[in-house]
Amino acid sequence: MECSNFIEEDEYLSISGIQHFEFCKRQWALIHIEKLWTENYLTIDGELMHKNAHNEKFIEFREGVLTTRSMRVVSRELGVVGQCDVVEFQQDEINGIELFNHYGKFIPIPVEYKRGRPKKGLEDKLQVVCQAMCLEEMLCCDINKGFIYYGEIRHRETVEITNELRDRVQSDLKEMHLLYKNQVTPKVKIRKSCKACSLSELCLPVLSKVKSGKQYIIDLLSEKNEKNYLIHCILPIQMRIYLMI
Repeated sequence: MECSNFIEEDEYLSISGIQHFEFCKRQWALIHIEKLWTENYLTIDGELMHKNAHNEKFIEFREGVLTTRSMRVVSRELGVVGQCDVVEFQQDEINGIELFNHYGKFIPIPVEYKRGRPKKGLEDKLQVVCQAMCLEEMLCCDINKGFIYYGEIRHRETVEITNELRDRVQSDLKEMHLLYKNQVTPKVKIRKSCKACSLSELCLPVLSKVKSGKQYIIDLLSEKNEKNYLIHCILPIQMRIYLMI
């Protein structure tokens, strides 16, 4: 697992940022580089759900599963830090690890809470995979799955931690670190999802329709050429036709 040779701790990125980045690179930059944020009903509803999951004092052991909430995780290899909504330590005497003050061996499984429904994109899955990679580095174990609980359908989906998703996490984080280091905010790319974005007014996607200075000059010269063609070519022809009549 490798994202960067060496990353200072004060340059560690938020794990949750990979979800923003995968959804829209500009949105991620506005939140994590320019420090802009606005609330809408979607973000407020999501925060309420996470508050219910983020009870750091909650620890429960039931039917071979030790459940903790709001567990802090970090990866020096990836240069990220954050917290898991829920981590389920499931008993596994073959591949598991030992936990202090608990008998047996366990495998940590990250569980992420989302307010809506499963998405077509990878943004939610990559966040869980990134959490799993942090847990692997911290606890020296191998994790092959995670879960996402969707509040709207009241059901949790299994996320298989594949090599392809791991590579995608590393690729995204590499680009994120580069943008963050250079303090670069990507340009606007208007999509249907812009309407539901909490940053739509701050992002001002309509500005992307404004011509660049270069394009303005090109269009202006083209317009002048059309006028010159009209004056020097079309009008003389019309005059000759008129004289012939």
